[in-house]
Amino acid sequence: MTHTPSRAALAFALLLLPVAAAAQGTGFKVLATNRTSTMEKEMNDAGRSGYRFGAVMGGETAVGGKEVVVVMKPVEAGTAASGFQYRLLATSKTSTMKRELQDASDAGYVYVGQTVFESLFGGREVVCILEREQGKRGDSGWEYELLATNRTSTMEKELRDAGGDGFELVGMTVAQTAIGGNELVVIMRRKR
Repeated sequence: MTHTPSRAALAFALLLLPVAAAAQGTGFKVLATNRTSTMEKEMNDAGRSGYRFGAVMGGETAVGGKEVVVVMKPVEAGTAASGFQYRLLATSKTSTMKRELQDASDAGYVYVGQTVFESLFGGREVVCILEREQGKRGDSGWEYELLATNRTSTMEKELRDAGGDGFELVGMTVAQTAIGGNELVVIMRRKR
């Protein structure tokens, strides 16, 4: 069975063509895939070619279906001449994500974005994107905290408590996780 895009989807795609052409003319690179491992490889290729992370969004695109879309922007003059490396963390278990975030930080990576990724098989995962300068090793200097709850009133209290401990908010998504169902997932960090 083949999937035929609706007229609305085709019209939307045609509206995006001038935007994509304009972005390409200014040096932006748009990456889209339905596999996190493929996205990490493509981001690392772009990072070695003079680009760095700009923005991310997961969802359903008009033509590609369920995808993660990343916009890479040209590296500013004088910034990391050797390029950038990327690590994508994807999980439906928030406890795993917190540990992986800290492990990546210990290896020199810094959080730059997050989204919800819906795979072709119906799973939904929180995806965090981390960046470091090419070849940089060692601790990034950040300690990460991950808060996850399905109640906004609980999240407000947890945010206040973490903020009182010196953590700053860096990202938030709403995702269906393996344990908590639909949860607010907040990433915070503080200097060590």
